[in-house]
Amino acid sequence: MIPKSYQYGAPLLALLVAGCSRAPEPAADPGLLSEIQRIRAIDNHAHPVRVTPQGEPPDRFYDALPVENLEPGSDPLIFRPGAVTPLAGKRDAMAQRGVDYPSWVLDQMGVETMLANRVEMGPGMQPPRFRWVPYADALLFPLDNSTLAARNSDRKAFFALEDQLRARYLREAGLTASPATLADYLSRVVTPTLERHRQGGAVAEKFEAAYLRSLAFDAVDRATADRIYAARSAADYKPLQDFLFRYIAAECGRLGMAVHIHTEAGAGSYFDVAGANPLLLESVFNDPSLRQTRFVMLHGGWPFNRAIMPLLTKPNVWLDFSNQDLIFTPATLATTLREWLEWVPEKILFATDAYPYSDQLGWGESGIIAARNAREALARALTAMMHDGEITRARAGELARMTLRDNAKKLYGF
Repeated sequence: MIPKSYQYGAPLLALLVAGCSRAPEPAADPGLLSEIQRIRAIDNHAHPVRVTPQGEPPDRFYDALPVENLEPGSDPLIFRPGAVTPLAGKRDAMAQRGVDYPSWVLDQMGVETMLANRVEMGPGMQPPRFRWVPYADALLFPLDNSTLAARNSDRKAFFALEDQLRARYLREAGLTASPATLADYLSRVVTPTLERHRQGGAVAEKFEAAYLRSLAFDAVDRATADRIYAARSAADYKPLQDFLFRYIAAECGRLGMAVHIHTEAGAGSYFDVAGANPLLLESVFNDPSLRQTRFVMLHGGWPFNRAIMPLLTKPNVWLDFSNQDLIFTPATLATTLREWLEWVPEKILFATDAYPYSDQLGWGESGIIAARNAREALARALTAMMHDGEITRARAGELARMTLRDNAKKLYGF
């Protein structure tokens, strides 16, 4: 039995702790930082861009929902004009290396393997340097999406793109429209699409659902999903999406693919930050039927950095800190990394979210900056843990290798 003094005191203490922030972590130990800089990393999440031959249209397959054309908002400093100097030798490297330019960028980042979030791969993006992570969101929305698209201009643009991608998946399944029944949709479209992705080398499926709806994917029985699909009405659409998400997650587990989920405040001034809270996924992670599916919460759930930590105790849940290593300084990120490393260090994955944000901040520039910041932040966090007597120097090196590559190798079986 829990004493009453603890029952009332613990919540107050938790509030006080949550309201206090740690002092900035000390500068990185030079020897440790040097060791970390030499580790060939596995980048868990990025959007590399192919170099296309002259006369061909530029590559547009680096994202199912590109964010460049959304209504303007107040951008973080790193994304503002003039904040970044373009990569030295970029044009020469692209001209000289052609389709092999992406591998050259990985060398500049110190990355051995990058998980490429792309609609399709292509020349210059082949294993072992690049591993494919395609998109599954379009499969969640098989009905008329005009009501959802009418919410704001960003959703309108995004649902138009999802409708195009779903049409592509239908064509690949030999169909021109969604089947009449949910049973046929699952057996003729959803499962075959996932199986084609797996056969094409996919190691995970990516969900950008937080740009389209809340991450609260509730448990829904099959009869309810059948009824909504048959009615073809958007009035009661969410339960069908919820059912499809869990079905896809279960199929990913069967096929040996992880499920990657965007859990961070996203681009665009209409983004629903509360809807991206990773705590909304807890019922999914607690679903006994999904314990064979490995889930990765991308971007570390910012601004819910602390809320995301307890979810790591679930046996099938990981996180990466992609994008946080781009928008935050190493000193800021180090505090977050230290808390995570003190909790469940074998569940933390390095990632950059390298992305073609602009001509100045291309995927190469953003990837190099994020990789550099991540290594320094990791060194700072581990230095502070050594300074406070939590870990030895040898353990610091081990944790660095785990974060930068070994955790990912174990997760994906590389």
